Amino acid sequence: MMAPPAFVAASAFTPAASRVGRPTTALPTTARPAVTTPRTLRMVTGVSRNANLAKLQAGYLFPEIGRRRAAYLAAHPDASIISLGVGDTTQPIPPHITKGLTEGASKLGTPEGYSGYGAEQGTPALREKIASVLYGGSIAAEEVFVSDGAKCDISRLQAVFGPTASVAVQDPSYPVYVDTSVMLGQTGEIDAARSQFNGIEYMPCNADNGFFPDLSKVARTDIIFFCSPNNPTGAAATREQLTELVAFAKKNGSIIVFDAAYAPFIRSAAVPKSIFDIPGARECAIEVNSMSKYAGFTGVRLGWVVVPNELAFADGTPVRNDFNRVMSTCFNGASNIAQAGGLACLDPEGQAEIGSLIDYYLGNAAILRDTMTGLGFDVYGGVDAPYIYVKTGGSSWETFSAILEAAQVVTIPGAGFGPGGEGYLRLSAFAPREAVQEAAARLTKMYAAKAVEA
Repeated sequence: MMAPPAFVAASAFTPAASRVGRPTTALPTTARPAVTTPRTLRMVTGVSRNANLAKLQAGYLFPEIGRRRAAYLAAHPDASIISLGVGDTTQPIPPHITKGLTEGASKLGTPEGYSGYGAEQGTPALREKIASVLYGGSIAAEEVFVSDGAKCDISRLQAVFGPTASVAVQDPSYPVYVDTSVMLGQTGEIDAARSQFNGIEYMPCNADNGFFPDLSKVARTDIIFFCSPNNPTGAAATREQLTELVAFAKKNGSIIVFDAAYAPFIRSAAVPKSIFDIPGARECAIEVNSMSKYAGFTGVRLGWVVVPNELAFADGTPVRNDFNRVMSTCFNGASNIAQAGGLACLDPEGQAEIGSLIDYYLGNAAILRDTMTGLGFDVYGGVDAPYIYVKTGGSSWETFSAILEAAQVVTIPGAGFGPGGEGYLRLSAFAPREAVQEAAARLTKMYAAKAVEA
């Protein structure tokens, strides 16, 4: 049997099909060939599409927000839009940390300072400093894996766990946990009635349960993704709650992937900044973190993962060994320049600068929280987190559109984080102070007008 061609035209058009089996006839010398418009044929390969990617229902949330914003601007070119949407930092990187970055770059231009490929796990100096400054020496430097950010690390951890792992996620939650699970083949198809994927254990986190799941109703899974302070709800789990989570994971032989990307926003003494503040977590947890929100490194890209030596798979293999294998194969190490900046972040001067940045954004959060509370909404978050979670009722996408139209303010619809987010909006404190103040004024004006109409 003849093999199919490597490339097959998507069009059914076959050139000269009408002349098959006929002798060709030369054109008269006086005739001119007809002018035709060239046709571009879309070509397809013989490679089947990844069925797991085909399960995904829509584009990733944040590019979709960008698309809708761009469409609005195209229709209203004179609009002055304020973004309280994507959680991208807006303040400049502070001077001491910037100096670390620039000096790191300058060294590469000298014979004595040049460095090429580094260790995939990160420079020893940075790994030591993360362990000592951020964890008080409670973890070893060898347990720290420096990376290009928490989002990428979640994908690499998923490669370690593999397609047969079962997962649990908070509902609502950061979309990367669900989407990577789907891409890897850990789920079934979408259940349209629930707007949830079969095969994922969704843990409802809402105002009724204090945004912490009722673990007595959660089925056992291999992996539990848990984010605190949470994106999008802004809820920060207490020591008692995280102690309950660790006990639940140990009882079930599960691994917690603890996303601590917003840990520096925690100001409450009762709220741990790391899962490793909880006794027993070293036997059941991995922590991912990032300098993105610490120091404005969303564009610089620098993060880390802590995989304790005690954490092991069912056959006794240390999880750290397999994660190291994935990192060594799929990653060439974080940028030398970014790591130089990371070292500066962990200097006393850098820590002071980060503290000032966090205070600035928490000030923004307080303005937004007070504004929405004053308008009569139930408001959550914004205390130990940069996100304000507002219960608006109704369709969150419709509310997103209404606010964009009436106030020219971009928010994030809660439904974009899962069905548990329906009826909520997320507002981000990552904006210049004057923009936050103007957005607060616009929202107040908008809802005052709606009250008059009602």
